[in-house]
Amino acid sequence: MSNATVNTAAVQYEPVKQTSITPQDLAVCLTRELKDIIPEGVSVPDRDQAVAIFRRYLGRYQADVRRRFEQHELKGTLAAKEISAFTDVIVQGTVDLALRATAEGNGGTETRRFAVAATGGYGRGLLAPFSDVDLLFLTEAEDVAATHRLVEYVLYFLWDLGVKVGHATRSIEECIEEARKDTTVRTALLDARLLAGNKALFAMFEARYIVACVEAGAAGFITDKRRERLERHRRFGDSPYLVEPNIKEGRGGLRDLQTLYWMCRNTFGTRHVTDLLAPDFIWMGLLTEQEVARARRSWDFLWTVRLHLHYVAGRAEDRLTFDMQPVIGARIGYTRHGRQNGVERFMRHYFLTAREVMRLTHVLEPAVLRQAQGAVATAPKPDAEMRDAGFTLVDGQILPESGTSFEREPIRMLRLLDWARIRRKPLHPMARHELIRWESRATTLRDNPEAARIFLDLLCGEVAPPPPRRRREAVSVPDSVKERDAVPGHAHWLHILNETGIFGRLIPDWSRVVGQMQFDTYHVFTVDEHTIEAVRILDEVVAGRMADEIPVAYELVKDLHSPRSLYMAVLLHDIAKGRGGDHSELGAEIALELCPRLGFSAEETETVSWLVLHHLLLSHTAFQRDIDDPKTILDVADVVQSPERLRLLLLLTIVDIRAVSPRVWNAWKATLLRELYVRVAEVLAGGLATTERDVRVRHAKDMIAETLTEHEMSQQDIDHFLGLGYAGYWLSFDHETHKRHARLICEADARHAPLTVETVPLADRGVTEIIVYSRDVPGLFSKIAGALALAGASIVDARIHTMTHGMALDTFWVQDMVGGVYEETPRLTRLASLIEQALSGHMDVGAEIAQAGFGHMPMRMRAIHVPRRVVIDNGASNTHTVIEINGRDRPGLLHDVTEAMSKESLQIASAHITTYGVRAVDVFYVKDLFGLKITDKTRLAEIRERLLVCMKEAEEEAHAVVDSKISA
Repeated sequence: MSNATVNTAAVQYEPVKQTSITPQDLAVCLTRELKDIIPEGVSVPDRDQAVAIFRRYLGRYQADVRRRFEQHELKGTLAAKEISAFTDVIVQGTVDLALRATAEGNGGTETRRFAVAATGGYGRGLLAPFSDVDLLFLTEAEDVAATHRLVEYVLYFLWDLGVKVGHATRSIEECIEEARKDTTVRTALLDARLLAGNKALFAMFEARYIVACVEAGAAGFITDKRRERLERHRRFGDSPYLVEPNIKEGRGGLRDLQTLYWMCRNTFGTRHVTDLLAPDFIWMGLLTEQEVARARRSWDFLWTVRLHLHYVAGRAEDRLTFDMQPVIGARIGYTRHGRQNGVERFMRHYFLTAREVMRLTHVLEPAVLRQAQGAVATAPKPDAEMRDAGFTLVDGQILPESGTSFEREPIRMLRLLDWARIRRKPLHPMARHELIRWESRATTLRDNPEAARIFLDLLCGEVAPPPPRRRREAVSVPDSVKERDAVPGHAHWLHILNETGIFGRLIPDWSRVVGQMQFDTYHVFTVDEHTIEAVRILDEVVAGRMADEIPVAYELVKDLHSPRSLYMAVLLHDIAKGRGGDHSELGAEIALELCPRLGFSAEETETVSWLVLHHLLLSHTAFQRDIDDPKTILDVADVVQSPERLRLLLLLTIVDIRAVSPRVWNAWKATLLRELYVRVAEVLAGGLATTERDVRVRHAKDMIAETLTEHEMSQQDIDHFLGLGYAGYWLSFDHETHKRHARLICEADARHAPLTVETVPLADRGVTEIIVYSRDVPGLFSKIAGALALAGASIVDARIHTMTHGMALDTFWVQDMVGGVYEETPRLTRLASLIEQALSGHMDVGAEIAQAGFGHMPMRMRAIHVPRRVVIDNGASNTHTVIEINGRDRPGLLHDVTEAMSKESLQIASAHITTYGVRAVDVFYVKDLFGLKITDKTRLAEIRERLLVCMKEAEEEAHAVVDSKISA
């Protein structure tokens, strides 16, 4: 008896499995319920009641598909097919109602010569949750009025259901004509699929459309689709490795796979994407079984990501933004594995999938092009030397001769690229196809000296000059010819090695950074793409094409003795990212192991390893340390020790920063790096180290005194100015700045002005200089920083000096919110006015900043976690304590931090502000109230804790203001 009770309880608590509705069920249910609401003697149900029934079942099947998809019962493509199949039932039911309603309105005569077809993606039988439903209303030329009534009924009914409809009403002749004029229309009609209406009419359309396509030929269509693809890539980012990719329109996304399908559809008559990847193509020799499997996985993965994006966003969304990435990754099932978190694993899978799509394009497109376009009428022929090497030319492009086997002789893969580089011939698509097919054989070449030589030639060998142009061609050269004759740089060959997969096979450490992203807003590309972009930038510098943008690099590169070491260091500087630990140290170890294998000498290997180890030294020092502090310069010189290494390191630093994004590099960063380079070079040449501090101060005073005398300043004013500054002041500014300060101070003191603010645009340095001459009071820096934040200005550097007579001379270098210079008079006036209001007490800076709600930022940025960190360093300077603040960047951050420092009785001597996307790194050189370094450990701990609490409270307060505004 007790056992029976237990079994009953077990049955009671067993969860009931949810049943799913099928498209067939939906059709039966709709028919039954519509029939139940039709009164006797009437053929059409009440419209509002019908809409309510359709809307109820629409919500039910949408929720059912979403549930099964999110519970991993359906993959992406299957879910998209289900949505399309259910939509078919809804559209067919709506058309049926429309036909009955219009027939009743016409006295019982239905519109017979009429058909409704699905087009575009919906025509292919795949539909994302919030995508448009594209419909073609096909009709005959006569009876237009009745057709329009029917179309109107269908559209309004679907709109009332909340369905987004893209539609066109055309006759067969109009379809053919529009397709002839517009490739987009021709593409959409390729996938036309009958949903409802007259089958004979639709069959006639299909027959005539196929004939029209055959007559038009596939070549023109393919050319248009390739041009369209190129423009789309440029619009959505020409790289597949952008850290916020568009999974539909971006390179390596769904649209690229669809473009392949459309090309095959025209050329081979393929009907659906599933057919494109079917065994027929294996038998035809176009795809191997492994390629088919990889293509199917890519197709399904991209559709899965797209459906998750739609469901999470609640709208049609195809951009994988930072806030979406961790959510989508977690929904699919990516979790932390070792040192790599879930979102980085998910995005690496995405980038590898995008690369697979590109590889599939390289494999399949050549066969389509050859079939559609035929051979080129006139093209260069291979010479005997090329034929002896096993290569030939087809259509002016190089590829292996028949009988050349990459499987038996994998070294020929690299020889092919070497010949292409030397002869300046583009790779034939079939050659790239073969490289992709046999890339795994490159693992046998890791210790091959010839492979190492060719690899280094591809990385940094001399670029073959273009052939001399005949005199008659020198007059006018079309752009297409210029593009064809353009000399491929080293980055071009690295891209080929990377996309084909040979790179990772040849150098296993490289394969670990392919598709490796960093979850932040600073880096625009994945690690591999950033590295290749850095090589491209270095090529541009070497060729002198970036002399205007980066003049210091152009001058340095002309005197290099170790260009090969520099190229290798650029290639390896981020090779160890994503492994945990210090990627510079790990990368240096990889360089020590890899370089000898590639044929580098011991000296070259040591140089490459050293450059990788210290590749962040100059940027860290220039942007986060006081380069006017002699110890800063001496510390860098002690690490560098060699003028040649200094040149190499500066070039590596410049191309690394510039390759992150064109927006990251600016004139101010160039100025700081150039000044650091000059000062370290001076030490290495024996200059600064042998010059006493007092001698340098006296020299600076003598120079400015001579200049001021030439500008007819009175000797009394000159003596007054020279007596104001302490030694640190004279060593902190250049000659021109001293001259500006002298004029400003003398004029202000003559007027007994308590406050003077002057703004000076410095376009060549990419900043606006703001000089504030005022009585020195506690919290002065904080108030100025707050006023500049309210003006929308971003402080990039600051120098704080108290003169001998008690006045403060504070100099700020600022940029606007997009990194530009304040030059217009109204903007400069506003900067000065806000500072004056803040310092005169007419404005409560803290309250204004809190009210502005500066903690608000877009949701996609909030997804990036930025930990708050305070690092205190007493070893970076002999005279100051260095405090480094790390936190989320926002206007007002500098005000909040410096206000907290003021409350802790700290005197700020200089501030150095750097941002990396949403992360700010603010470095302050400070002393205590008595002008001394802070050395007491307890006191340092108190300062650190106070700054952390201040940052946390300020962020929370700002967020609270924003949230209250949103809720209001």
